[in-house]
Amino acid sequence: MEYNVGDIVKTKKPHPCGSKLWKITRVGVDFGLKCEGCGHFILVERQKALKMITKKISSEKD
Repeated sequence: MEYNVGDIVKTKKPHPCGSKLWKITRVGVDFGLKCEGCGHFILVERQKALKMITKKISSEKD
């Protein structure tokens, strides 16, 4: 699946704040993800990010 900046994705495990929804802020070798619950930002290498994402909820174009 192809992911773009601005997409909202759901992860397997929740963030400590309880939210499973993340907004993609950067795509490339690393994925930048911002928690939709508390706003925490993480930078994850691409392979790890693809494993933790279960599905795309919405796109920026929607």
